[in-house]
Amino acid sequence: MRRSNLLQVLAMFLMGYAMAGCAAGNSGKQEPGEELQVYLCFGQSNMEGNAKIEAQDSVGIDKRFMVLQAVDCPQSGRIRGEWYTAVPPLVRCYTGLFPADYFGRTLVANLPAHIKVGVVNVSIGGCSIELFRKDHYQEYVETSPDWLKNMVHEYDGDPYKRLIEMGRLAQKEGGIIKGILLHQVETNSGDKQWPEKVKEVYDSILSDLSLEPDSVPLLAGELVNEDQNGACAWMNEIIQTLPEVIPNAYVIPSAGCEGVEDRLHFSAAGYRELGKRYAQQMLSILGYEI
Repeated sequence: MRRSNLLQVLAMFLMGYAMAGCAAGNSGKQEPGEELQVYLCFGQSNMEGNAKIEAQDSVGIDKRFMVLQAVDCPQSGRIRGEWYTAVPPLVRCYTGLFPADYFGRTLVANLPAHIKVGVVNVSIGGCSIELFRKDHYQEYVETSPDWLKNMVHEYDGDPYKRLIEMGRLAQKEGGIIKGILLHQVETNSGDKQWPEKVKEVYDSILSDLSLEPDSVPLLAGELVNEDQNGACAWMNEIIQTLPEVIPNAYVIPSAGCEGVEDRLHFSAAGYRELGKRYAQQMLSILGYEI
């Protein structure tokens, strides 16, 4: 075989090998001495990802920060139930930047090198907390508008069940559920029973994942703050009562996190800052300070 032909064949082989490696995604299985910390995320649009992903958000991502894909995304080649380096979007195919993008980056930058961080996110823009209540979600979905039903359909009609399915898969592969991240209450604005409903969902998650009651910290973010003219900023007072209902709950402040014109969502800069605050709280819980 001529040298030029040999080099061409070799180049094609290497290209095919590289593409196969990309398609396979990251492995969630742990090597000896490694640890995979898993964080479950749920909520509505601010946790789903509402800000446009900017160039800086897709570069320099440590391979120790991973996402367990909760839905198939043919556009990006991601397959449900597979691990990938956490290049956004991390939720559904067309979602944007959200707090866990910079939560995970901040964690891996401050945790020992043998620790990997994996996020699982099942969130639905515009949904009520009722969507995650096992005994109430069906009635809620049936009375919801078609746009919400279409998003729920991507999770086979039961987002909560998908969250548990992915959590169990992560556990099976050696992951340790270290925390739960929540950002949801805009749709429940004015509902003084919201903290008790969140506790019901929290208790269900721990029970369904065979975890001890109150053993996993719940980190709940505030809504767009009054300093950003947030439309539902007054609901932050209700969010702040969560630790009275869930002993292992922590409220992540939103003051100073940039909002956008609709007064309900954060800008990309706002999500970056809010995500770092989630991480700072989690690092403190784990015994690290930054």
